[in-house]
Amino acid sequence: MSSEQTFYDAIGGYPTIAKIVNRFYEGVATDELLRPMYPEEDLGPAAERFTLFLCQYWGGPTTYSDNRGHPRLRMRHAPFAVSPAAKDRWLVHFRAGLDEAGLTAEQDAQFWDYVTHAAQFMVNTFDE
Repeated sequence: MSSEQTFYDAIGGYPTIAKIVNRFYEGVATDELLRPMYPEEDLGPAAERFTLFLCQYWGGPTTYSDNRGHPRLRMRHAPFAVSPAAKDRWLVHFRAGLDEAGLTAEQDAQFWDYVTHAAQFMVNTFDE
């Protein structure tokens, strides 16, 4: 990755992130623990928001903030009981997306490091 190239560009931009997120939501759709945390019947809008957030986070377009403002991740997730078990299930599905993305080992490690820390940050209850 050159000093001018963003991580977003290095991994293939929107198509790569959308592929990861779409695979993630395939898992969420049938997960008995996580699915209730997504009140929309159609997961498509949630997938698009998550894709745009990750694109922006990794140096892509600022479409997420342009449309939704500051991410405020903890505030947006506060209405849902995010337990350690929910975090672990979330990571299982995200790992499946990363495994299909075809990233280099270094890119995969960087992405995984971010999502594991972010997932832990979202935990807001220890009640299972």
